[in-house]
Amino acid sequence: MGIMKKIRHRIEYIGIKTISNLTQILPYRLSLKMGSILGNLAFSLFRVRSRVTLDNLKRAFGKKYNQQEFKTIARNAYRNIGKGFVEYAMFPAFIKKNLNTLIEFEGLEYLDQALQDKKGAVLVAGHFGSWELMGAATSYKGYPLDFLVGEQHNLLVDNIMNKYRQLMGIGIIKIGVATRGVIKALKNNRLVAMLSDQDSGRDGTVVKFFGYPASTPKGPAAFALKVGAPIIMGFIIRQNNGMQKVIFEKVEFQKKSEDRDEDIKNLTQAYTAILEDYIRKYPDHWFWPHRRWKTTLGS
Repeated sequence: MGIMKKIRHRIEYIGIKTISNLTQILPYRLSLKMGSILGNLAFSLFRVRSRVTLDNLKRAFGKKYNQQEFKTIARNAYRNIGKGFVEYAMFPAFIKKNLNTLIEFEGLEYLDQALQDKKGAVLVAGHFGSWELMGAATSYKGYPLDFLVGEQHNLLVDNIMNKYRQLMGIGIIKIGVATRGVIKALKNNRLVAMLSDQDSGRDGTVVKFFGYPASTPKGPAAFALKVGAPIIMGFIIRQNNGMQKVIFEKVEFQKKSEDRDEDIKNLTQAYTAILEDYIRKYPDHWFWPHRRWKTTLGS
């Protein structure tokens, strides 16, 4: 690693630790305000992928919104990203607080039934709302939860991210040992959470997302079909009263062929359609800066 990259990684780490330390002494609502400001700066001042965000919104929604409305959705999406980042940084503080005062749940019966059936479950989430907090709150509620995670380029940041997850009782399965680790976890009747809403390159299965072909990870569907575990989707939504609501939905799917790839594609399409429905309802909750259609449409 070059000296400049080392310096940059160290600066990133110090920045995250500084924000984390601040959030652990500030009141929750004030920390969220800080996150909102950070998100607003990223969109309006530093313009971090702001053009990509606006292009994605226009592709997804067409003429449903005018230019000013698209900018408002985009700005609010960045504010939500900033809030989610700050909530992640607050994990050490959340250990001492009652998360039940911040989070309410709907659909826990799907998790309960999966554990009762002793096949575990594949929990599919998108980069939607404060997705890390959703996992932490689910684990805090007492559910046996593992995250399937990739490795960040900045190992200092990667280590602190996983440390914070583990503080909240979340198990870590690295993508490098995904097959063995996920199957073992499911057979041990655990819930394995995976993010499945980013471009997956040539290795993905192509499904429709907002009417356009999008390369999507095969993992969740492949694991569920192999083990016979259900797929349950999770969403976290900010409420007007300052609370957040976690909603779980079971993905209904009937295996219709002997073609494994076709079954994977159909199941992936089923949960991708559910994700799209939630994004349509809460467009400012999704991570629009990502080049979701890069493989299929070049952007």
